[in-house]
Amino acid sequence: MKRIVIFASGSGTNAQRIAEYFEDQKEVEVALILSNKTTAKVLDRATNLNISGFSFNRTAFYKRDHVLNLINSVKPDLIVLAGFLWLFPTSIIKLYEGKIINIHPALLPAYGGKGMYGTHVHNAVVAAKEIESGITIHYVTENYDEGAIIFQAKTKLDSEETADSLAAKIHKLEYEHFPRVISELLEKQ
Repeated sequence: MKRIVIFASGSGTNAQRIAEYFEDQKEVEVALILSNKTTAKVLDRATNLNISGFSFNRTAFYKRDHVLNLINSVKPDLIVLAGFLWLFPTSIIKLYEGKIINIHPALLPAYGGKGMYGTHVHNAVVAAKEIESGITIHYVTENYDEGAIIFQAKTKLDSEETADSLAAKIHKLEYEHFPRVISELLEKQ
């Protein structure tokens, strides 16, 4: 059985999509969903999907081994960041090297780094009058959005594109590709 741990900070639509993608597959399980926000909608989604979900604070994540112990308790084959906004601790990255991935709502290396997430990214892309954007799935390192790229998918921007309309296009790409790429990575292990 391959096991996935998902980290998310907000709504959790990608986490839900991933869980639903694997729910009928006996060989893969989303074992745990973790969030850095006690009020994150992703925790409600975890409950509705019958997946253990927990929230944690900075001390539990960076200064104690509480989050690491939760991760270790399920022995994940892959840790997936799906809209998780905190920098991942080096100690966890080293322990799970090559097994932590993130999805970013732009074509890295452009529009990446600290503070570049969600609407901030889409606003920047539209303001720059880019002709395309997309998603990047990459390995997690000690720096925001700098890990090796695993997969990218692109979408064209229309002349009347807004941050909201671009966000809808990006979500469509995320829902289509993220679970499939996760499945392919698990098959290689």
